[in-house]
Amino acid sequence: MTVASRNSESAQPALTGTLRDCRPKGKGTSRMSEGDIALVDSADMTRRQAEALLAHRPSAVINLSRFSTGAMPNYGPHLLLDANVTLLEATGGDGALRDGKKVRLGEDGSITVGKKPAGTAVPITRGDLDATFAEAQRNLVEQMEAYFGNTIEFVHAEAPLLIDGLGAPDLGESMAERKVVVVSPCPDLRDRLKGIKNFMSEFTPVIVGVGQASDVLVELGFEPDYIVGDPTDVASESLRSGARVILPAEPDGFAPGLERIQDLGVGAMTFPAATESPTDLAILLAVFHDAEMIVTVGQVVELDQIFAAPESTPPEALLTRMKAGRKLVDSTVVEQLYAVPSSGGGAWAWAILGILVAIATIVLVVGLYGPGDFSDNLVNTWNSIALSFQDLIDRLTK
Repeated sequence: MTVASRNSESAQPALTGTLRDCRPKGKGTSRMSEGDIALVDSADMTRRQAEALLAHRPSAVINLSRFSTGAMPNYGPHLLLDANVTLLEATGGDGALRDGKKVRLGEDGSITVGKKPAGTAVPITRGDLDATFAEAQRNLVEQMEAYFGNTIEFVHAEAPLLIDGLGAPDLGESMAERKVVVVSPCPDLRDRLKGIKNFMSEFTPVIVGVGQASDVLVELGFEPDYIVGDPTDVASESLRSGARVILPAEPDGFAPGLERIQDLGVGAMTFPAATESPTDLAILLAVFHDAEMIVTVGQVVELDQIFAAPESTPPEALLTRMKAGRKLVDSTVVEQLYAVPSSGGGAWAWAILGILVAIATIVLVVGLYGPGDFSDNLVNTWNSIALSFQDLIDRLTK
């Protein structure tokens, strides 16, 4: 195990207990009982995560990440200390720590598995947490003041666009009262698209590909209706797929990649705005063309993300999604709505089995109980049913 290097203010009492791996892929949480030692990998542990651990009454928690990094104020570690749970940081790896092993934690933070040393962790005191918490509060206030200052500047620059859609290209009624799927580049894009395949088949939404995501759409057999982004990032085949191309442009009208469009002989429209995000422009296009629903595949904007790394989410991304309001939904939500519970397959199987049993019973009854042999009885019964249906149809058509 890699030894964490931060000094602690005071020694912790020695503890012995069974280690439980409570990381996302571990199974220790369900096995944990009072007095066990929890192993987690949770940077900036939240209050909810701490409460989940406290429900099992651990004697100590070993964290492979920092309980508080200083990026944002978090209350989870304080909650654990209030419950007299010993906290240790062992950043860098889990070494010989395995679920179910007997572990001894020394007063100096030394970790022993069985009789073998397994490294050293840093005991965390309330003084450590209070200092980091105060620093995180100061940083958060400063970052948010700068962030929302930039937000106000963007509103000043783009109020006509945000309010009335001034500058957005006219797409006619192609999106009006229809569902629109905005697909942006992301690491798991293929899986995300496969997850909403049934939704796409059922509603045939308008598909907007953003940048390189357009190539993935074409590769998977989805034909984008629109492509928004710098055409130098998009394959020629995608640009020639029949989708209408919209180029993000600077406020003065200059559109990067226009020469490539002209070389390919593909028509395009420009969308001038003071934002560098084609995803935001795609969402605004759907908003100002009266889309019924906007499903985003890819980029997600969350408040915690803004708190932790405001530079990763520009103000225009937040304003764009606020403008979309109740129409906006992430594709993971749609995927969950279309997910079939595992028990559903079993229910269908039992239903089909029941139908087959009923048919078999009818065949046996008809075949065995009649004046002729088995096959004659089946033929006579079938002919009788067919004649009855034919007679009914003749009466209805007269």
